[in-house]
Amino acid sequence: MRLVVTGGAGFIGSNFVRYMLRRYDDLEVVNLDKLTYAGNLENLRDIEGDARYRFVKGDICDAAAVRAALRGADAVVNFAAETHVDRSISGPQDFISTDVLGTHTLLEAVREQGIGRYVQISTDEVYGSTETGSFSEESDLAPSSPYSASKAGADLLVLAYRRTYDAPVLITRSSNNYGGWQYPEKIIPLFITNAIDDQALPVYGDGLNVRDWLHVDDNCAGIDAVLREGAVGEAYNIGGGNEVENLALTRRILELLGKSEGLIRYVTDRPGHDRRYAIDCAKVRALGWEPAVDFEAGLERTVSWYRDNPGWWRKIKSGEWREYYERQYAELG
Repeated sequence: MRLVVTGGAGFIGSNFVRYMLRRYDDLEVVNLDKLTYAGNLENLRDIEGDARYRFVKGDICDAAAVRAALRGADAVVNFAAETHVDRSISGPQDFISTDVLGTHTLLEAVREQGIGRYVQISTDEVYGSTETGSFSEESDLAPSSPYSASKAGADLLVLAYRRTYDAPVLITRSSNNYGGWQYPEKIIPLFITNAIDDQALPVYGDGLNVRDWLHVDDNCAGIDAVLREGAVGEAYNIGGGNEVENLALTRRILELLGKSEGLIRYVTDRPGHDRRYAIDCAKVRALGWEPAVDFEAGLERTVSWYRDNPGWWRKIKSGEWREYYERQYAELG
């Protein structure tokens, strides 16, 4: 198989590239990535010499670059996206451009070149918030943020290409991912690295918002199952079954690092902050997938990864990151 992975230098994308090359010998991977602030080729330093892997710098909104990268591909998995909710609130334009228009560019190339499989990587956030129960793939989409709205728009476009053009598309919607190589603007890597440096951990609102945590390796396995076994035209939820309040997660991170809860700082809540995410994953389980990483063990492993790799994240937490962080959490002083 010749597989094109877009956004393969980001967090989930780089873990997926590594996962696929580790699992399959008869695989060639082309990684198309624009290398925006969250794209980092250091994430793939350990495989850059693999003859089965090739990196191409390019924007999924650039039709010529996309056509060239996809030429001869058997399948495409699209991770390329702007993904951080906070950034979408302060600057939604990039999210619409990449997440919607970029998806359109890819779909056109898939259709024109007759590529056999296209997997759109989406999020459980497209369903919005729920106080009780869980969302299935048949639930209405009710996004709350510009980020989740851009992902919902891309999902609808993908499904429209199936109905209109008979495009060979599939969608995965995962819960919150965690693990190594995650850009430290998301809660787990931000709080781990801040705590290591005895810096404040900014908790939104009352900290009781609930998220379902999924180790990135389990998500990669689920995406692989959908790519190979999923029914064309269908969406598949991939969740870890680990619902945890943000405040409880924060306290556990501090405990694992031997740090005081005095580092916790409550800050003004995010506008439109969803209270709880929960998804039903029976459909992907029917393909034979099950999460394999216990949350407690996975969190301990993740904390150890950031503790053992300060050279990776200290370089990031300067420059653009520092400017963004100081704007976003100005009330910390």
